[in-house]
Amino acid sequence: MNRRWIFPLGSAVALGLIGFSTAYKPATQGPQKVAIADRFAIPVVLPLTGSGSFLGRAEQEALQRFEAQARAGRIPGAMPVKFSFFDDQSSPQVAVQLVNQIMPSNPSVILGSALVGMCKAMAPLVKDGPVLYCLSPGIHPEPGSRVFTSSSSTKDLMAATLAYFRARGLTRIGLITSIDATGQDARRSLPDLIKDSKLTGLTLVDNVFFNPGDISASAQIEHLKARGPDAIVVWSTGAAVGIVLKGLVQAGLDVPVATTDGNMTLAQMKQYSAILPDELLIPSPAWMMTNDPAHPAVVKARRELQAAYPATQRPDFAAVLAWDPALVVASALRPGMTADVLNRKLETLSDFPGTSGTYDMNVTPQRGLDLQSVVVNRWNPATNYWEPVSGPGGTLQTPAGQTSDRRSTTGQPVNGPSANGQPANGQAGNRHA
Repeated sequence: MNRRWIFPLGSAVALGLIGFSTAYKPATQGPQKVAIADRFAIPVVLPLTGSGSFLGRAEQEALQRFEAQARAGRIPGAMPVKFSFFDDQSSPQVAVQLVNQIMPSNPSVILGSALVGMCKAMAPLVKDGPVLYCLSPGIHPEPGSRVFTSSSSTKDLMAATLAYFRARGLTRIGLITSIDATGQDARRSLPDLIKDSKLTGLTLVDNVFFNPGDISASAQIEHLKARGPDAIVVWSTGAAVGIVLKGLVQAGLDVPVATTDGNMTLAQMKQYSAILPDELLIPSPAWMMTNDPAHPAVVKARRELQAAYPATQRPDFAAVLAWDPALVVASALRPGMTADVLNRKLETLSDFPGTSGTYDMNVTPQRGLDLQSVVVNRWNPATNYWEPVSGPGGTLQTPAGQTSDRRSTTGQPVNGPSANGQPANGQAGNRHA
């Protein structure tokens, strides 16, 4: 893969950085490395405040840790990038303002934002401009566009969740979504998925929605409860999910609850510990699996992520949502490469090992991952971490002889099922092709 030279950002970036501090600051590098990294500056738009800040701040930390590792030469093939952060305040309008502020500096790529609404608002602005690599799986870019997106699609996440419910005999599904872009994505996709012939036997018993700015969703939840669901899908991110979880507890609705991987953050699990359901399920790529001898390149990528964090701190999926796009972009950079060439290199990316699996943009344009990259995970309050409970695509059968790298509170690995993060031929990927 080619690497891309990204020119320094101008005063617009400097102004955009005033007014907030970061949760994590990498160790200072030598003067020469700092100078080189600054020439590979990449603007990043994230919700560092507002309702999406759970996700945004975790992604910011992951990118800062990636930057430190790349500058130290600990990520083979990655350029020594320098990220500059802009706070979109969890607002699509602010995200648009920030992109317009960034554009005069002529960047070749912009990372962000973390939420569907912001990414959708930003996308039209880069039609003829830089590459936009959105960190939310909830957008669905047109093939051939300049927009790429992180992780498995939300449609695949929902499909794996429904397949898992069906395999367990949980056939009556309730859906509650927020009225924002994240919720709208689920309201469009999930009813169609339930009609799919591969998921026969499932019934959508209710489909209710709420305003993420409301202080309660009790009326919607009581309506849902009256329909007698076997399981519930809650599709929203950030603070809005807390409204629903609290309402479920108050209503005494004790059934398995699934939600988007945008909520797979340790900060949320900690804050909502008193209102989490007995069984909270989150579909995501199989990013925790680090003991899979058949797929060493993906395992190596996952261990590179974990090595960026101290032994006392475990990464969560928010880190993965940011880490893999950073890895793809930093590995694609080459001095003198134009934005057009970078875009074409990303469009043809294949056999590239990341923490979420092996990326192939030829098979899944603008994204690189498909349904077989997804497993369903369950939050385990005893270990304060997630554990995979399904195989690829939400199946109950899992590959034999694989383990999860989730750890107990003592830091010891806990065995568990895994998923195939590689192509069917099992060949290792190569970042340096």
